[in-house]
Amino acid sequence: MAKKKASRKKSRKKATTRAGKYVKQEMHARKKKKGKMSKKQAIAIGLSKARQKGIKVPKKKKSSKKKTSKK
Repeated sequence: MAKKKASRKKSRKKATTRAGKYVKQEMHARKKKKGKMSKKQAIAIGLSKARQKGIKVPKKKKSSKKKTSKK
């Protein structure tokens, strides 16, 4: 029985691959609405739906702001 559990874990896909399914659905819905929402917005909605379904998707990496010197 322990072997079955181990084999199931190995056959699972990565979380990002599984979340991609939801992102693809949102991109398809975006096309049907003739592009009324941006690509970034469709991706965000897809990832949000994946998180609601229980898929552990990594959070967005924060971008580092460039320091500008004033003259």
